Amino acid sequence: MDRSVCREHLQELFRDEAALLVELEALLTLEARILEHSDIRQIEQTTRDRQARMGALARLEEQRRALCALHGFAADRAGLTAVMNWCDPSGTLTALLGECASRAVRCRALNDRNGVIVAARLQRIESMLGVLTARPVRCDTYDPQGRVPAGLRPGRVLGAA
Repeated sequence: MDRSVCREHLQELFRDEAALLVELEALLTLEARILEHSDIRQIEQTTRDRQARMGALARLEEQRRALCALHGFAADRAGLTAVMNWCDPSGTLTALLGECASRAVRCRALNDRNGVIVAARLQRIESMLGVLTARPVRCDTYDPQGRVPAGLRPGRVLGAA
């Protein structure tokens, strides 16, 4: 494969990735609105759609890695940079890669925000179930005797009294 074919292939991969990230960003924004309304069917559908986009992004990443390996470069970030320097010395693909990176950062932030919403909802539901079933609410600190509640292990012992 010559340089121009490699460049065209990378350009196509970056464009496909950018399009998928636009879709993923929209899905994550929609997911946040759906989480506010607790529509289980819509949550399930957006989860399936999100997973489909994530799978497609993983396949694109694998194609990029294979392209790097095909040309004798490492299948990592440094290898991608080397391939880009080789097949696109004028740097025309750099803007596309930067767009993908900034979209990926936004998607991660949206996904993290949605994760916080889900965790808060689960904690609230757990608390309400504790009230309904007369079970004590789980405490992530210490009990009145200073012990770690059953089922929780400290991450790291910093000292002993």
